[in-house]
Amino acid sequence: MSSSNLVRQLTEGLPSELLATLRKLSDIAAAQSHILYLVGGAVRDILLKRPSLDIDLTVEGDALALVPHFAVILGLPKVTHPSFGTASFGWGPYTIDVATARRERYRRPGALPQVEPSTLMEDLHRRDFTINAMAIHLSPSRFGEQIDPFGGRGDLRKRLIRILHPESFKDDATRILRALRYEQRLGFRLEKGTEAYLRRDRAMLNTVGRDRLRQGWELILKEEKPETILNRAAALGITLHASLSGDSWLAKVFPKARQAWGTPPPPPSLYLAIFCYALSPEGAEAVIQSLRLTKGTAKVIMDTLQIKEDIPSLAQADLLPSRIYRLLQQRSNQAILAASLATDSSLIQNRLQTYLNTLRYIKPHLNGQALQRMGVLPGTDLGKLLKALHQARLDQEVTTIEEEQAWVYRWLEAKAEKKGED
Repeated sequence: MSSSNLVRQLTEGLPSELLATLRKLSDIAAAQSHILYLVGGAVRDILLKRPSLDIDLTVEGDALALVPHFAVILGLPKVTHPSFGTASFGWGPYTIDVATARRERYRRPGALPQVEPSTLMEDLHRRDFTINAMAIHLSPSRFGEQIDPFGGRGDLRKRLIRILHPESFKDDATRILRALRYEQRLGFRLEKGTEAYLRRDRAMLNTVGRDRLRQGWELILKEEKPETILNRAAALGITLHASLSGDSWLAKVFPKARQAWGTPPPPPSLYLAIFCYALSPEGAEAVIQSLRLTKGTAKVIMDTLQIKEDIPSLAQADLLPSRIYRLLQQRSNQAILAASLATDSSLIQNRLQTYLNTLRYIKPHLNGQALQRMGVLPGTDLGKLLKALHQARLDQEVTTIEEEQAWVYRWLEAKAEKKGED
């Protein structure tokens, strides 16, 4: 087991106020005869000199007994999960998770683990990869001492993703998706044996519940460049769905989606709508059901496919702005953006972007109350007139409030003349 002192790395990798807070928490734990450790991804990121907003703390002992004391020091409300012996605190941009060291047992592949209190070593052994199975002592007498029983620091230097034991992917197949996320996020590669086990066990993803599987893919879609992970997954024979696979087209369109969306990064629903663009509505519905996607995400996907079906109408020559508006007004803005990114037609791209950037914001100056003051009676006529006035504004038949008023008076006069003829 590798051991060294990481006080310098802790000092450089964490804000001084956070580090001071961790020392206070450790003092409280020591006073209760408990040992506090920094574990997992935060240790990895400190060694890689990468920012980390998730601070995972592990206690040898009863973490929940310490949580009330920690809450006082942090001055923050806590969220506890007694069945897992964990608690969470929001501390500025950071999430501080406190957990009892535990071991895990899997009743069957793909099932959630059964957990019970244990030692730090067993806690590290239950983790996914060597680079995530390191800890740092926070106790006053051993502050900064690294604990690295599986050679994680060496794998960081070699830039390798390595599982801890041959049955790891069978125990929890979502680790397959996690391995691909870390590999591409960090610019690492799968260790040779790990890749062989991943290929052997990729079918175990079918043992994972659909909600957990969806969450695993959504985490991929939240990465900085999800297309690289999807393409790598496809090369390894792993797909989000049988009808969907990463390819060169995806690698071209996803970066455009990020550029168009701006900051923060696009939501998974936008990526999924682009991903499903080549499918039929029936094929997309199969994906939605398979991954148990939310109603909101399902609407974005199905709206995108409806826009694709409406392309012949959107491609008509001399199409008035009001007609573009009517074709798109019931579609989600994400779907319109997805379709504009996925289509190869510059004409369709232009019309979709015109709706997003201009048409959806155009409204008449006059509202229903103003029209009633001008003599329009409440009821069906009022609704029809508002709709017609909106259409006139879209098509730039009227642009100012004065022009709208004149337009309304002409409409009223025409209605009165027609009534007189009747």
